[in-house]
Amino acid sequence: MRTRIRVMLFAALCLSIPLSQAIVPKPAEEQSEPIAIIGAVIHVGDGSVITDGVMAFDEGVITYVGTDANRPDFFSHQLIDVQGAHVYPGFVLPNSTLGLSEIANLRATNDVVEEGDINASIRSAIAYNTDSELIPTFRFNGILTAQIAPQGGLISGRSSVMNLDGWNWEDALLAENGGMHMHWPSRTRRERNDITGQFETVDNEDYAHQTQLLHSLFQNAVSYTGTPLNLNLQAMAPLFTGDAKLFIHANDARTIVSSVQFASSYGVQEIVLVGGRDAMKVKDLLLSESVAVVYESVHSLPGREWYDVDEPYKVPFQLHEAGILVGIGGGETALDSQRNLPFFAGTAAAYGLDRETALAMVTQHNAEILGVDDQVGTLEVGKNATFFVSVGDALDMRTSQVQEAFVQGRLIDLFGTQQELYQRYYERYSNQPLEQ
Repeated sequence: MRTRIRVMLFAALCLSIPLSQAIVPKPAEEQSEPIAIIGAVIHVGDGSVITDGVMAFDEGVITYVGTDANRPDFFSHQLIDVQGAHVYPGFVLPNSTLGLSEIANLRATNDVVEEGDINASIRSAIAYNTDSELIPTFRFNGILTAQIAPQGGLISGRSSVMNLDGWNWEDALLAENGGMHMHWPSRTRRERNDITGQFETVDNEDYAHQTQLLHSLFQNAVSYTGTPLNLNLQAMAPLFTGDAKLFIHANDARTIVSSVQFASSYGVQEIVLVGGRDAMKVKDLLLSESVAVVYESVHSLPGREWYDVDEPYKVPFQLHEAGILVGIGGGETALDSQRNLPFFAGTAAAYGLDRETALAMVTQHNAEILGVDDQVGTLEVGKNATFFVSVGDALDMRTSQVQEAFVQGRLIDLFGTQQELYQRYYERYSNQPLEQ
């Protein structure tokens, strides 16, 4: 009886806590009237900048980008004068588990990995949680589109690209099942020595078995006719027709070579390298096979002890100079750090890249790699009005101040838990004298 009373008291206490502390911002309403933004510094996303620019959009689609603020058709538009603020296309985040994972140490909040090595039929889209409390923290840094990817095994499953606003996964969906994710096995692995207690690099005894599993899968997939029904083989079919891309997760040069040659030998039409720490070492192979790279190690330590300490910062510039289509991602960092995507690009801009080219690597290039560049990535007529307004440089964490953001023309609410906490404690302590 006492236990029952305690449970009832606990439930009553939970109900007495203000729900606003745990509810994410409400999804935005549809655009109700045409809007024209004037007086803006427009960063198109393709390397060009329009000063004192004008951008108009209606029904969620961009209708004008230029400098003429006196067009007759603007008389029916709501005019917003941003007075020299910067307008950017929404940043595009590749290879993320946003919406699939909430609290890493609570298993019930994670829906990222399936059992087994081969899970080609897995669809990340249907597990995407639009009510994740992490999503508002990404949007506040200008990330408005993300590729939601499964993890684990050799073949993890299919990723989809999501708008970071919507009531449910169907509302948020931008492009479904456009990528298949493969983790090529490493020839070595790290394990702790039971005697010394130190971590050592040892041979991967399962390497031959794991590669044979992949060979069997691809051999069967290439010759699969549709019967009998096999969901994994059915899911693999778009790779050989160019309707889906193969995202190969690999970092060291030897693994990159083995995996790219493997995929090419089975006739995979489009290949994307994710990770790519040693991509420069095998740039000739990547160029010959037209492999795009999502580089994810900008804010990492150098891969070898003898490398320059700033080696990871320079790789995006080096890959770009080599003629490789390269985007910047953050999938190898912790999920809560991936919101720093624009600042990864800012670091790359300080180590060789032109600033607008660095911007393109988290907008246009990533959109092209994910196959959604016809909808997002640049501010062009006919594309979705997915963009944000920042007072300062959006690639610089010192000056970036996102004021407003739109997803398909919908004005989204940027006020989340972090902003609420900041405001609460600012009001409490801003007038307190500093201790001497």
